[in-house]
Amino acid sequence: MTTSVLQPADNKLNIGSIIAIRGSVIDVCFATKLPRIHSILTVDLSDIALGDTEQVVIEVLEQRNAKQVRCIALTPTQGLARGMQVKGSGNPLLAPVGSGILSRMFDVFGKPIDRQGSLTDIKWRSVHRAPPTLSERSTQSQIFTTGIKVIDVLVPLEKGGKAGLFGGAGVGKTVLLTEMIHNMVGKHKGVSIFCGIGERCREGEELYREMKAAGVLPNMVMVFGQMNEPPGSRFRVGQAALTMAEYFRDDEHRDVLLLIDNIFRFIQAGSEVSGLMGQMPSRLGYQPTMGTELASLEERIANTNNGAITSIQAVYVPADDFTDPAAVHTFSHLSASIVLSRQRASEGLFPAIDPLQSNSKMASPGIVGERHYQLAQKVRSTLAQYAELKDIIAMLGLEQLSPEDRSVVGRARRLERFLTQPFFTTEQFTNHTGKLVSLDESLDGCERILNDEFKDYPESALYMIGNIDEAKLKSRPNKQASSATDTASTVKNAAKAAGADNEHAP
Repeated sequence: MTTSVLQPADNKLNIGSIIAIRGSVIDVCFATKLPRIHSILTVDLSDIALGDTEQVVIEVLEQRNAKQVRCIALTPTQGLARGMQVKGSGNPLLAPVGSGILSRMFDVFGKPIDRQGSLTDIKWRSVHRAPPTLSERSTQSQIFTTGIKVIDVLVPLEKGGKAGLFGGAGVGKTVLLTEMIHNMVGKHKGVSIFCGIGERCREGEELYREMKAAGVLPNMVMVFGQMNEPPGSRFRVGQAALTMAEYFRDDEHRDVLLLIDNIFRFIQAGSEVSGLMGQMPSRLGYQPTMGTELASLEERIANTNNGAITSIQAVYVPADDFTDPAAVHTFSHLSASIVLSRQRASEGLFPAIDPLQSNSKMASPGIVGERHYQLAQKVRSTLAQYAELKDIIAMLGLEQLSPEDRSVVGRARRLERFLTQPFFTTEQFTNHTGKLVSLDESLDGCERILNDEFKDYPESALYMIGNIDEAKLKSRPNKQASSATDTASTVKNAAKAAGADNEHAP
């Protein structure tokens, strides 16, 4: 494969020499013309036995004086020494675009890393691009339906917006991202792009296999800047993925789902680059330009008249401190926050989204409609009342509650189970057929539960189903059961939920 990002822009090479090396930062002296900011330079290492490393790629970040530039390495710097010759390409970092990149996996340079051969039918574009102008942006706020009940009802996503996904290891974050990719391809006929910033090699390989097994790879692109790569590479991989996404939005007029894992690693890589460049750090050691760097990435994710780039970003919060500058700057760009709960995951309530901590700016009557807004508020209110009653149930038992509070507990537990959902991407593990539920079906189910239509049905009838009518097929209401039996069953279930976090749902 010919990697045009490393090819000179003209036949006259701009030659310089290395004068200093400090980790990933390299100072280069040019006798004549200085290369432009963001230009790519290369150092040939083919004469040195360093395994597969044939050249070092560096990017110009700063012009020090009339003859010197300061650069950041995008590849490891082993083998470099003072006095080595540096060649200027005249190009910035380029990313491949076109239909030929679908179903492929790339590194930051646009090189395929999936061992599937060279690329065909592609063009190369600079990763440094301006965001859409205000006149190009769409002024209408539209809902991006995912087919996942708890998200569509309580945390509606914005088409062309950005959602943050907060979750630790083992609570279903990757599964949720995978399901959204599946639904995006199957329902919206769009393109999904997964950008791994600071990803582990194992996670990237596992995701590739899972996507291939799920059959969604033909309309998907993966780009990785792995954890073991230099900070310069991790700092630029987000722009490379966005350049690919912009091609499908602007040239092919398709909707794009961009998944970024993890946006904090982008900020962290920028902090490393800033420190290596010798810039004065700001509060808590972050780079002084953090807000500008994050905005340059986030503002390119937008809804235009041609199409929309909808982004779901995993966000790591350092030490669970939401006042950390990285979290604060990220929050300012998000239109929705989805919080995954380890307690709900331990109870078997998947997807393990905490409905009380999650929120969305789209959940307003003017956008989702009056009926949707009122239903979502009632669902939140019911679940909040149940959360307050859990301590009383654990200490005194359900018998001490008023009949009204017992009804609230019954509705809340049925709502919790109705908001679970079997995923297409986990069928082979759960033996549950995946369900794609429309927004109308989700709202209808919540409304009927709140109206006590299913109070005579066992809670298990609403667990892991699609639309609410499946509960009637799954189980018949027990009209003969006495109120004492109903009370005993509800007491037992509520006590389990209140007193033991590791109890599994029926």
